[in-house]
Order: sequence, then structure tokens, then C-alpha cells
Amino acid sequence: MLTPGAAKKVIIHLNEDTSFRSDFLSREILTLLFNRGVAGATVLRPAAGFGSHHRMHSREGGIDTAQHMPLRIEFIDTPQNVNALLPLLEEMLTDGMIEAHDTVVLKVAPGALG
Repeated sequence: MLTPGAAKKVIIHLNEDTSFRSDFLSREILTLLFNRGVAGATVLRPAAGFGSHHRMHSREGGIDTAQHMPLRIEFIDTPQNVNALLPLLEEMLTDGMIEAHDTVVLKVAPGALG
């Protein structure tokens, strides 16, 4: 369980349709994070975006309408856990970007399972 204190936030930018091994890369990354005991992860689906290829992707129009839509996977964990995961994530990512930031967790309130 994540506790208050020094931590790292990782944001992975990738495309929705990028595959890895036998599944989509986003699912493979989430499975890896879950299996490695990461405190939590979130997948965000932006409405539009563009990356290093500089092609606009949007569900409502643009050059690549509804193709290669952007995704972001975000998670926060201890610096030790993140540093152990980064080489694995870097190996998995064939198209996209990984960024990591130092952060401070102020409070963790897991709530009750319902």
C-alpha cells in the first residue's frame, strides 16, 4: 500500500490500437502494473491529440479520424517500485512516450470496498 511521502508519478502516452505480444499494449501494461503490486493505475482517453508523427487524431474529425486514438496510463508509486518497473515499461513501449516526475503523496484514503 502506498503511504504518504516521496513518490514518483509515471505517465505513459501511447495509441489505443498499439499491440504488444498477444494483446493491446495498454492492457499488457495494466496487467504488468497489477501483477507487480502497483498501488493503482488509471487509463485516460483524451478526445483528441497528436504525437511525434504530428498527425491529428480525433473521434470528431481530423487526419486520422478514430484511428490510433491517444491513451494515457498514469500511476504513482514509491521511487523504488517505479525504478524497478521503468526498464520493463521501456522495453514494452515501441511507439509513444514515458515520463516520470518526482511527487509527494500527502494522503492515502483507500475507503471501504463496496
